[in-house]
Amino acid sequence: MINWTQIETILLDMDGTLLDLNFDNYFWQTHVPTRYAEKHGLDLEAAKQILFPRFREIEGTMNWYCVDHWTRELGMDIELLKQEVDHLIAVHPHVIDFLIAAQSADKRLVLVTNAHGKSLRLKMKRTKLGKHFDEIICAHDFGIPKENVKFWDKLQAREPFEKGATLLVDDSLAVLRSAKQYGIEHLLAVHKPDSRQSSRNVKEFAAINHFSDLMPIHHPTDT
Repeated sequence: MINWTQIETILLDMDGTLLDLNFDNYFWQTHVPTRYAEKHGLDLEAAKQILFPRFREIEGTMNWYCVDHWTRELGMDIELLKQEVDHLIAVHPHVIDFLIAAQSADKRLVLVTNAHGKSLRLKMKRTKLGKHFDEIICAHDFGIPKENVKFWDKLQAREPFEKGATLLVDDSLAVLRSAKQYGIEHLLAVHKPDSRQSSRNVKEFAAINHFSDLMPIHHPTDT
């Protein structure tokens, strides 16, 4: 799928790519509405009818990913609520094997996520994935989400990379579109970001089922 002799840098998304999106989907679609309903004396469906339009209204913006924003907006401690269900945080199959192989092949590994710093810390603490990366980039440090093509300029200034020698793996088609517009050459989507949901039929980009699809990964000097 990938000619590894052409790749120097690997940019990897976190939620839905390395980690099972089931945690985030359950959190926003079930856990937050449940706690909101309890707080306001509503039934669950009534809470969802209030919350879901508010979520959709800012989806894909920096505030959508911001723990502090939703804490203020909903009057609930979102960081604490995430901790209540952090047992659902899970690494997708074959991810760790891939990261180890990429390290061994001298590829530069960079985690590039829209997740808020508080969510990022919780997930790194739970999964221990941080040790595998040369750099971890949080879009909140730039104030621009990955869906915005200007994000990649900010990333380039912080973490210089050759567009033609860089692979981005991300479950968001909007993010992949912005990266393509910027000129990143090697782009891969993910067929099944959430293990509890059906695989997506991704036609716009090449896509992987699991990171085993990208193995073996070799050093450029390997024969």
